[in-house]
Amino acid sequence: MSMASSSISYLSSTSTSPLCFYLSRKIPYPSAFPRFPNLHTKSLTITASTSLDYSTNKSSQSSKSSNWQWKFKDSSINIHYEEHGDESNGPNKNILLMPTISDVSTVEEWRLVAKDIVQQSGNVNWRATIVDWPGLGYSDRPKLDYNADVMESFLVDFILGPNSPINSTEDLVIVGGGHAATLAIRATKKGLVKPTAIAAVAPTWSGPLPIVFGRDSKTESRYELLRGTLRAPAVGWMMYSMLVSNKKSIESQYKSHVYADSTNVTPDIIENRYELTKQKGARYVPAAFLTGLLDPVKTREEFLQLFEGLDGRLPVLVVSTSGAPKRSKAEMEALREAKGVSRFVEVPGALLPHEEYPSLVAKELYSFLKDI
Repeated sequence: MSMASSSISYLSSTSTSPLCFYLSRKIPYPSAFPRFPNLHTKSLTITASTSLDYSTNKSSQSSKSSNWQWKFKDSSINIHYEEHGDESNGPNKNILLMPTISDVSTVEEWRLVAKDIVQQSGNVNWRATIVDWPGLGYSDRPKLDYNADVMESFLVDFILGPNSPINSTEDLVIVGGGHAATLAIRATKKGLVKPTAIAAVAPTWSGPLPIVFGRDSKTESRYELLRGTLRAPAVGWMMYSMLVSNKKSIESQYKSHVYADSTNVTPDIIENRYELTKQKGARYVPAAFLTGLLDPVKTREEFLQLFEGLDGRLPVLVVSTSGAPKRSKAEMEALREAKGVSRFVEVPGALLPHEEYPSLVAKELYSFLKDI
């Protein structure tokens, strides 16, 4: 996530950790090391190669998963997405829900929110699309040079691409968590996409290492070396497995800063998240995120300027959390009176409120949607 998301707590530093050893030799090391923000989901498991139907009790509502081919440079990348909607007659409005970027990011984090919103009775039938980022979730995970521009290009192409499942949508509301929210704000400010409104849930902008160690030229060169190590065929996978791709680490992260209430962290959640980290290519995006390559901006000032750039152009909702880690909370609070923010609300939770408290987040989102 970022200063917000990367307030991401920290992994306990130990002498046996290869990454901690590396940093202790290369970078002045604090008492602990920043963790990746990890997301969870309910126990339902899906794969990108399978099309499923999650039917609701109402016959007019439907849910399905599918794939879309993203053409990026010389690659064709299989992108996983879900659609939830009401098939009854009447006007439709569309929501695009973007998962928070992290090593266990997945469409599943938004599923209950999407289902809650599309089940609401009213004058409008809401249709929600949730899409996995390239390199994350159930999408393909090729060894690309991931950075914020690559992720922004994906977001723009998914919205505007000629074969995109939402390319014919005129009235589109973008909802994003963590870095995803800030990337959507950035693309909108540039005029690359033109949503009707944006909702930023626990928005973040900085990866873990830049928060702790800064961004001077010497440190940036060390990030580059670390990034190369994590991407390496053998040692990279070993390091990733020891730091992230193990159940103990995932559980610790969830209980310390991803969820506000540790009792909400179940064995099913941990098992599901663990399986995501074992997929081929799973370490490439986290290597970029950890070292700040996926950061949409580099300072709080730039973060606020993104929102200011939307002032008067479209409604913007910010959903903060009462239990966010200190640094993340400070970045969210900076938006409370910020220019360009139409509505600021706070809900329980930490870095993943839409998954831990989906009904509360859905309530705030639906209230915002009704007023658009």
